[in-house]
Amino acid sequence: MENERSDNLTIAFLGTGQMGTPMASRLIAAGFNVRVWNRSMERVEGLVQLGGIAASTPAAAASGADLVITMLPDGPTIETVIDGENGAFATMTSGAIWLQMGTVGIEWTARLDVRSIQAGVLFVDAPVSGSVAPATTGELLILASGPLAAQPAATRAFDAMGRHTFWLGAAGAGSRAKLILNNWLVDLVEMVVETLKITEALGLDPRVIVDILADAPIGSPYAVSKARSMLEGDFSTSFALKHAVKDAVLALDAAKSVDLELGLTASLISSWQRAIDNGAGDLDLSAVYRFASAEAK
Repeated sequence: MENERSDNLTIAFLGTGQMGTPMASRLIAAGFNVRVWNRSMERVEGLVQLGGIAASTPAAAASGADLVITMLPDGPTIETVIDGENGAFATMTSGAIWLQMGTVGIEWTARLDVRSIQAGVLFVDAPVSGSVAPATTGELLILASGPLAAQPAATRAFDAMGRHTFWLGAAGAGSRAKLILNNWLVDLVEMVVETLKITEALGLDPRVIVDILADAPIGSPYAVSKARSMLEGDFSTSFALKHAVKDAVLALDAAKSVDLELGLTASLISSWQRAIDNGAGDLDLSAVYRFASAEAK
């Protein structure tokens, strides 16, 4: 899609980590004017080679920008980048649009929304569903929520980064939807781990069981893919375990706020945290299989 169109929107992209880098590269290739900032500035070098403009601070990136995008790991980090010293709010013009695309949970989303109103900025809560591969190919699902006035410009950017944008209502709905999807994801991975463990314990070939599941209505393409990665010992990071646990805890907090218990999710936290404590935090969440297998033995 390189240079398919030229677009006069100026976008500040703050946070060029594992997900942010391919997302920003899609915007650059689509012809937007993209300024990029990251706390570790060496992470923006590849984007500059693609045509992005390096900014020394979030404020410098956001100055006069039509859209500011944050793709950062948690609420406190985002608050510092957007509203701290040399933060983006210092230079954003009234009516500018902030697309907050990280996963930070319900409480932080509400807090950032309030601060945006105070700053005169249109806040769009738009976390994404998908990992590095769909981010690279522009196949993300975008769970957008926010004011109608922000939708036309926001959608132009979303179209470059994802294959489908779901507009879900007022800001906050996107984050609630993302917690639901990620809760599904971690429960699915835990189910895969338990399935492989019992298969091995009963003396069956887990590869054959996975092949059966791949051909059965009850099989899930994602679960089958993760099962095969686990059996191959391939834990190259698509969704880091430490981020999966963070999101699972956010889902538990959200459930607690509406007097609901998520028993399956609650049951996996301690074993997944042990995997992190043993050095697996930056590996793919499928790495929990390695530690579960060790525990079972």
